[in-house]
Amino acid sequence: MPDMHLYVVDAFTDRPFSGNPAAVCLLPAGPWPDATWMQRIATEMNHSETAFALPLSASTEADWAIRWFTPRVEGDLCGHATLATAHALRTAKGLVGAVRFLSRNHGVLVTHADAEGTITLDFPAAPGTAVPMPDELHKALGAVPETAFRSDGLGDLLAVFPDEATVRALTPNLDAVADLTNREGLRGVIVTAPATEIDLGHDFVSRFFAPARGIPEDPVTGSAHTTLAPYWSARLGREELTGLQVSARSGLVRTAVSGDRVHLTGNAVTVLDGALHV
Repeated sequence: MPDMHLYVVDAFTDRPFSGNPAAVCLLPAGPWPDATWMQRIATEMNHSETAFALPLSASTEADWAIRWFTPRVEGDLCGHATLATAHALRTAKGLVGAVRFLSRNHGVLVTHADAEGTITLDFPAAPGTAVPMPDELHKALGAVPETAFRSDGLGDLLAVFPDEATVRALTPNLDAVADLTNREGLRGVIVTAPATEIDLGHDFVSRFFAPARGIPEDPVTGSAHTTLAPYWSARLGREELTGLQVSARSGLVRTAVSGDRVHLTGNAVTVLDGALHV
């Protein structure tokens, strides 16, 4: 396989060293590389997700195929790495406007990059269903949620807290979170609360933990907002909202619910552009 470009892109931010970093590998045309090789690259990069994009010159359905890998496993859906891939295609290949990505489990995902670099993802909504509070959840998180919902589409547990300060102050037991998610068949745990002051530019806050998948705390999780957006839009009575993920790096995700789809909008910054020698 020839040398190829490998990018590191900070997604859902307009400043370097904030938002969520993703590695992006733009592959040459042809068949997919061996999955073990892609997993090794993702493990080497050690970001929460590494995206691999494959051009589909003969396809009328999509422009590129896309797959995502955490440091441990192949992912089912990733928002920030898809946004990072759209950003890499815009900066490296001048692709402005709509780009269609064929995913393995969620059909065609469309991104739209404007001339200024703002990117919108068109993803399937993954609304949650109210569930009984899992045993040990409060001990794993270090605080008691008000309610819990399960997103069957992604396998996340959404835990709702009464205030922003509680979400910011959580110091979960990550081993206990990993045990809980493995036992319950979950991808991860989303914690959320309403914004304390809506005039600060966001309507709700969140954090995301998936230690069993090699992601102790994800800085900004686009896919989690496919569950967060339907919940908060229904609760607040507005289709368009802004979520702030209050990890150490932090990042903003603008959301818009449209039927069974969610539009996620943000910016991105390239922090590394290098050659992958294989």
